[in-house]
Amino acid sequence: MAKNKRLYGCTECGATFTKWAGQCGECQAWNTLVETVIDTTPVGGSGGGSRSSNWAGEMAQVKTLAEVSTEETPRQPSGSSELDRVLGGGLVSGSVVLIGGDPGIGKSTILLQTLCRLAQTMPALYITGEESQQQVAMRADRLGLPKDQLKVMTETCIENIVATARREQPKVMVVDSIQTIFTEQLQSAPGGVAQVRESAALLVRFAKQSGTAIFLVGHVTKEGSLAGPRVLEHMVDTVLYFEGESDGRLRMLRAVKNRFGAVNELGVFAMTDKGLKEVANPSAIFLSRYDAPIPGSVVMSTWEGSRPMLVEVQALVDTSHLGNPRRVTLGLDQNRLAMLLAVLHRHGGVPTYDQDVFVNVVGGVKVLETAADLALLAAVISSLRNRPLPMDLMVFGELGLSGEIRPVPSGQERLKEAAKHGFTRAIVPKANAPKESPKGMQVVPVTRLDEALGVLFD
Repeated sequence: MAKNKRLYGCTECGATFTKWAGQCGECQAWNTLVETVIDTTPVGGSGGGSRSSNWAGEMAQVKTLAEVSTEETPRQPSGSSELDRVLGGGLVSGSVVLIGGDPGIGKSTILLQTLCRLAQTMPALYITGEESQQQVAMRADRLGLPKDQLKVMTETCIENIVATARREQPKVMVVDSIQTIFTEQLQSAPGGVAQVRESAALLVRFAKQSGTAIFLVGHVTKEGSLAGPRVLEHMVDTVLYFEGESDGRLRMLRAVKNRFGAVNELGVFAMTDKGLKEVANPSAIFLSRYDAPIPGSVVMSTWEGSRPMLVEVQALVDTSHLGNPRRVTLGLDQNRLAMLLAVLHRHGGVPTYDQDVFVNVVGGVKVLETAADLALLAAVISSLRNRPLPMDLMVFGELGLSGEIRPVPSGQERLKEAAKHGFTRAIVPKANAPKESPKGMQVVPVTRLDEALGVLFD
């Protein structure tokens, strides 16, 4: 029989104690002792085999790399091309996927849709610790999903969940949410650091041993990060975050960690009365079509995971009546905006030290790459001078501190995406200029900021 010993470990220095105290006796930090469980079953004892296998659920073996099979693990399509894109091509047997996001953003909705589809071809189990079975069934009715094959259970004890999963043997399983699950081996409340860590560890071990693909729903803090210990993100195979406003129509699902696919891959969905619908052509959604050009608006091409995406960058520049002018960004890095405005003043001769600058990426997209630098400054100057840019113009490029315009990855694919949507002119770094421009498009290469401003506004 397995024997477990309760200890209290300091999250700051790692020291362990047999009793809880408000202050760590080693590093003198306050309120850092958390309860944990140490398995003291001797190796070879009657511990149910838990000590005879490693984290991946297999006996430890030493092999050379040449002896290891490199055959790619088959993937199971989820029924949604956008979700499969974010996952790296589909579900992998034995993988653990953690999905986080703000309340009401659509985490439970997309997982219920996915499991109802997969349950038609394989055993599936939906475990909820936040809702009753009736509530889950009512949501499936509202979304018009098939209910005849999906099994649902309401449970929060991890030991009961694992025992039920071993009996039902599902191929895919959802646990909603990991913060509501607890283990009987700990006395702390569900949602605590130790409870989340131990419960997730049991689920990960079960997934590796049984080959079941598991989705975990995670709550987020007010700062937007996943609640609980940071080690939770290291334990799972894939971490997905929902982006976008909960009261908006569009939802973006981004992969911030993926052992089976590209990081920063983005899937775009639209929230409807029938649940989340995938958006096959996101560039068309994020582009605003005006009757006439307006100042402060320019279209850029950003690279999300494995595909280009056209988004509109808007800027509003107005005279500041404060001692420190405001710098506000939505979807972009605010510190980078301050740096680019300094470069604009030094190498472009355009001062903004007495102006409030507001920048927004239309549609709620978060642009994480530096290819937005040139488009951002083009929108700022367009608003400052009240001079609209052509509606058929697309801009991208990274800006250096000395005023040079640096190339960005995948320039050819960005230009092809713009040409596909009817753009006839592009201003790009010289190193990204193709030998042969896309049909119907004029590509203008630039090397420095002053040169780019001359092309744009002279």
